[in-house]
Amino acid sequence: MLPVVILLWVIASLVPGASAGLVEHDFNVTWVLHNPDGLRLRPVIGINDYWPPPAIRVAVGDRLVVHVHNLLGNQSTSLHFHGLFLENATHMDGAVQVSQCAIPPGSSLTYNFTIHQPGTYWYHSHGSGQYPDGLRAPLLVHDPDPPFAFNEEHVISLSDWYHDEMPGLLAGFISKSNPTGAEPVPQSVLLNDTTSIDIPFKNSRHKTHVYLIHVVNVGAFAGQYLWFEGHNMTVVEVDGVYTQPQTASMLYLTAGQRYSFLLTAHNDSASAVGNFPFVASMDTTMFDTVPPGLQYNATGWLVYDVRRPLPPPALLASDAFDAGSPLLLDDAALVPHDAIPLLGEPDVAVELNVNMQTRRDGTNYAFFNNITYLHPVVPTLYTVLSANASNSGSSNADGGPEDARIYGTYTQTAVIQRRGQIVQLVVNNLDVGRHPFHLHGHNFQIVYRSAANAGTFDPVANASLLPAATATPIRRDSLLIFPNGFAVLRFRADNPGVWLFHCHIEWHLATGLVATFVEAPVELQQQYAPSSGISSVPADHLAVCAAAGVPTAGNAAGNTVDFLDLHGEAVPPAALPEGCISGVAGVAVVSLYGLAGDLDEDKQDRSADPDGVRDANAEPVLPG
Repeated sequence: MLPVVILLWVIASLVPGASAGLVEHDFNVTWVLHNPDGLRLRPVIGINDYWPPPAIRVAVGDRLVVHVHNLLGNQSTSLHFHGLFLENATHMDGAVQVSQCAIPPGSSLTYNFTIHQPGTYWYHSHGSGQYPDGLRAPLLVHDPDPPFAFNEEHVISLSDWYHDEMPGLLAGFISKSNPTGAEPVPQSVLLNDTTSIDIPFKNSRHKTHVYLIHVVNVGAFAGQYLWFEGHNMTVVEVDGVYTQPQTASMLYLTAGQRYSFLLTAHNDSASAVGNFPFVASMDTTMFDTVPPGLQYNATGWLVYDVRRPLPPPALLASDAFDAGSPLLLDDAALVPHDAIPLLGEPDVAVELNVNMQTRRDGTNYAFFNNITYLHPVVPTLYTVLSANASNSGSSNADGGPEDARIYGTYTQTAVIQRRGQIVQLVVNNLDVGRHPFHLHGHNFQIVYRSAANAGTFDPVANASLLPAATATPIRRDSLLIFPNGFAVLRFRADNPGVWLFHCHIEWHLATGLVATFVEAPVELQQQYAPSSGISSVPADHLAVCAAAGVPTAGNAAGNTVDFLDLHGEAVPPAALPEGCISGVAGVAVVSLYGLAGDLDEDKQDRSADPDGVRDANAEPVLPG
């Protein structure tokens, strides 16, 4: 039976002409003890003394108001509404020291904005590596008139899970005892924050019953494979963008990605075979090692008949997980339902080169263009709003809001001067690992994504790739870029604000794989307060800054007199001498390639089941 809140939401959404409304929540952020994988009881971050946090459900046009009260006692917090554009409300984006200050213990802050996008999203903390400790849940936006038909819907969250809390894990990760930057390996994979779930399925020989399934990867690190035995998925949405229907046997979701797809229930005669497993399986090739006993699979069931057994999943050959496998959907090949054409030649070109380096203090950091991100002293939005004619003489003069230098040496800031400009973002992954990148405030067209080991994008040598791209490329806000490969992305800067672009592996976000877009800063100033700086920012937003002792005016170093004087900004550990960097990097590459080979062999070993007894860690597979 559906919970009453969900049932009322579904009923309201079916009423023709239902008007936009107000959806309001009071969230007390609290510690809770929980044991989601049945292996270890640990503190988790919940809402209103309950875990997992509740899914938020709204309709297009609704105003969402969330009152957040930080009752953790020992940690600050925030909420980011992942995938929502937050038009005219960049201060509601929740990114700490970017669009707001963190909410310290004992303080409160209200998020208040209108939602215009249908589809599948999620919310999570966006500071201090916090959300993997539990502060994350789906956010669904109902569309009264979607371009597909269905009878019922369900939501599935996928997550990797750690038995230890993030502060300790981060301290060990960013440590001279971990110079290669080996990420902590999770202990388990979860489905809806447990290890197995049942989804009731109806069958009827008189009519077709279709389910809309929303799936969100709310994990910290691992990509997830997902497949359903005996059923094909018809993908109809990715990251809030409707797609032309596309049949798929298997999906891959990076951290932060979302899909919606249709599953058609079998009729009476077909259901005689019983119930059907479905499987979420972590991408173990992302791990430096695969520890013994790792629970990297979780199984759920489509339950047609509760009287019949729940069969174990079948085994799947290891090559089914390879990019290019006919079982695995290529998300870059999807076509948007609205058929928006490829954006034209860019007005702004940004290139970001990804690499990982060991610093002089022996710690490993992540870099865009040899810059590892560090939070500014003043949240970047407040720097935009306090940099004006009194500092520079004009908006585009030295030290004005359009001068990228005022936002800090280590924030990797690109300024997009005017609304409507087309931005081309090229990301070259110089690392041997997969990286899922997420853009705040926008979705982007996937103009081209290379295979692994394609090298870097060359605008001359690779010029023919872009005209060959699809005329209507798919858009999404989170994308996997393959090892030693690249992606070419485009978006229209039609949403003035301060927006991050970052790797959604929480370990890499914490070590600096972040860039900042300051979009239409002069218009942004006018949007907030034409003549009074940050005075129109909500009082509670400024109050949490005061409670935390964070300044709300000035450049990245807090200088309110000379916006080009960055003395006092945060500075990363010094780099190793060039020869040392090459030596360490060479060792790291050799080590990681070796480990990748071991992982491939491990996959092959685990795909076999010679004694006919299903190993709980064996890779399940589609029959046939």
